Amino acid sequence: MTQINRYYAAACQTDLPCPRTRDEIPARVGRLLAMIDNAVVGYGPFFDVRLVVFPEFAHTAPIYETPDELIDRLAVPIPNEHTDRYIARARERGIYIQTGTFLEVDARWPGRVFNTTCLIGPDGLLSRYRKVNPWLPWEVHTSPHDLLGAGYDEPLFPVVETEIGRLGAAICYDWLFPEAIRALALGGAEVLIRVSAYMDPWGATPPMDWWTLFNRARAAENVAFVVAANQGASLENYPPFSWPGGSMVVDFDGRILAQADPGPGEKIVVGPIDIAALRAERGRRRGHDLLSHLRTEAYTQLYARPIHRPDGPTT
Repeated sequence: MTQINRYYAAACQTDLPCPRTRDEIPARVGRLLAMIDNAVVGYGPFFDVRLVVFPEFAHTAPIYETPDELIDRLAVPIPNEHTDRYIARARERGIYIQTGTFLEVDARWPGRVFNTTCLIGPDGLLSRYRKVNPWLPWEVHTSPHDLLGAGYDEPLFPVVETEIGRLGAAICYDWLFPEAIRALALGGAEVLIRVSAYMDPWGATPPMDWWTLFNRARAAENVAFVVAANQGASLENYPPFSWPGGSMVVDFDGRILAQADPGPGEKIVVGPIDIAALRAERGRRRGHDLLSHLRTEAYTQLYARPIHRPDGPTT
């Protein structure tokens, strides 16, 4: 594998009506494929875009109240004809694509629906990440965590070795849990990919700019790049919330390298990824070397048993 040390990543945000049935997905994929070409070809004279990231719910959103309704009307197996189209485009352009999420069904888990993003490269479907932390109480899909005792044997936080570095993804609400993103970093991830639908008011503008806050914090605490694509849908297209966009690229010290202007709208923002610089820093850094300074033994009692806030609501 020939290593590509320096390239650009494109975080693409969408502003499209939510599909009501799976028959609407092919047209949606067609629009996203066009955005890939916009990013790769349009910026070609200036630099090489090798990673393209889309937001959560770019294909479908959990607009129905029960898993059965989602399964009947929107959910699809993976791989499928849509991932095949992404594979063909990744091969044609020589790029890696972190898809927007699908609502996924799996014959091994009947009656369950997952919120899933796929990493796709020139060699095909490389990994599938299923959201571990659904946004309760609104998201009714299943967390793979809840199936561990029932024989679930796929990695919860997969990291993939590629020619553009080691890539790991997590979805939206996952990023409010430092353990989830730390699991990717400890798995070797150098580029942390956030596939997100983060609504107002927790967006990219003060005083509640959680989007920016957590993207920067996760980059710094894991000494990794972050490429974060956020949903940019207007209230009209995706009620009951409006979606602030602000998609961004952050470096391993938490510096924002590029960010789309906050506010709804279909946008592409590109920023540089320097894997050689990251590896050099990880190799020589002694101060703020948070991964090597982590004293895991100090925290074993925290998770020795399931923990729930004693005064919190039941779920």
